[in-house]
Amino acid sequence: RNNLKPTLADMATASADDLAYVAASVDSFYLLVVGCFVFFMQSGFALLEAGSVRAKNTKNILLKNLLDACIGAFIWWAWGFGVAYNSGPNPNGFIGTANTSEDKGGYSFFSAWWTGEDEHPTGYNFALWWFQYGFAAAAATIVSGAVAERAQLGAYLIYTCIITGWIYPVVVHWVWATGGWLSTFTTVEDDVVLGGCIDFAGSGVVHMTGGVAAFWGALIMGPRKGRYDENKRVVPMPGHSTVLSVLGTFILWLGWYGFNPGSTLALTGSGYAQTMARVIVTTTLAAAAGGLTVVLLDKFLASHTWDVSMVCNGVLAGLVSITAGCSVITPWYSFTVGILGGFVYFGASKLMVHKLRVDDPLDAFAVHGCCGFWGVFATGLFGDPHYTRGYYAWTDYASSDYTGLFFGGGKVLGCAVVTLVSIISWVSFWAAIMFLALKFAGVLRVPAEIEDAGMDVSKHGGSAYNDMNTQLKQETK
Repeated sequence: RNNLKPTLADMATASADDLAYVAASVDSFYLLVVGCFVFFMQSGFALLEAGSVRAKNTKNILLKNLLDACIGAFIWWAWGFGVAYNSGPNPNGFIGTANTSEDKGGYSFFSAWWTGEDEHPTGYNFALWWFQYGFAAAAATIVSGAVAERAQLGAYLIYTCIITGWIYPVVVHWVWATGGWLSTFTTVEDDVVLGGCIDFAGSGVVHMTGGVAAFWGALIMGPRKGRYDENKRVVPMPGHSTVLSVLGTFILWLGWYGFNPGSTLALTGSGYAQTMARVIVTTTLAAAAGGLTVVLLDKFLASHTWDVSMVCNGVLAGLVSITAGCSVITPWYSFTVGILGGFVYFGASKLMVHKLRVDDPLDAFAVHGCCGFWGVFATGLFGDPHYTRGYYAWTDYASSDYTGLFFGGGKVLGCAVVTLVSIISWVSFWAAIMFLALKFAGVLRVPAEIEDAGMDVSKHGGSAYNDMNTQLKQETK
């Protein structure tokens, strides 16, 4: 019997190791799957944007969406991921510095030291890169809608590189990286402002970053030709396909079930599956509330019709609004956040087009910029203490100050405000410089005659639709 003890101990140890390996493998597989959902959102963006522009610019907007994915993949692999995160015992609070040969296996440029003998046994580094790449591509794609139908392709490629490779990853580092000065993942309380910002899946980091950049692009580029008449009244320019827009919205909604639940970044840890399930419900309720709110506001206060596009944008407004707080806000309050997000979107959209006269064909700023702002702010109001107090890496359980304002705390909202001001300032500074430089260089906007004819015929070999090509040939004859 004594001879059996070492054997049983060895078996127990082996079983524990095997279970840990299986759990880690499940986490990697989980990231790969939810990453596919996030990447599939590029299809949603492509269809939504194609349906929302005029038929003569369909190929152009689809090409830009495809190039977003291609350029974003290279930049995120080359340096974006390393700038966003960092490794080592002394992380930089402002920007990621990647890893070195002495610190193998962490975040790196060009996936250095990720293969061969240094490769993670379950591939988690590659899985995490894949998941985060989808977020980076989404941030850049948001801008394309705001400058649709008039941006030069070269300018588009330049600002995509700058957003994906510089503006966005620095914001990611602040809020999501260990050591970031606004990050709840920072393990030393004194190294982070007010405990860190709760932005679970990126209302501020992803959506507001893209939305603010979109605002500056649309403002500096100017409205589409014919968007306003001589009396500065709005001239309607409806998109050419409601079918594409609705299908794109549904695909984006589906993609959000990777975007938000997947931000647990794992599945097997204590409470992770619980959080994932709750997040799916809060995400769904906010989307539904946003869609219902906006279509009713538009019906009774604006168009006085049941406008399908308003449901689409309302759903997206609700989704963006709940993205920050989806893991710390309960279902009842998530519905409230979605309703209020619908009001935020509706007001911002009308302000942009009627008062500021900034032409944003996809309402990118209203949906992503303004509702992204609201999402982070709302987390500071509605964050439930049951979830917020255990959210921080620098403590096992924070004090009652680290709860939503409506639950008696103030620091969650305080850090939210600091984060919002910081992101807006950072993105506005670089986006304004970038778009102004492109404008002064004469490469930002297409000439008026190309805008009139449409970029598909002028730049891409003909219309996206064969019947239109046939009609054009007949008119030429």
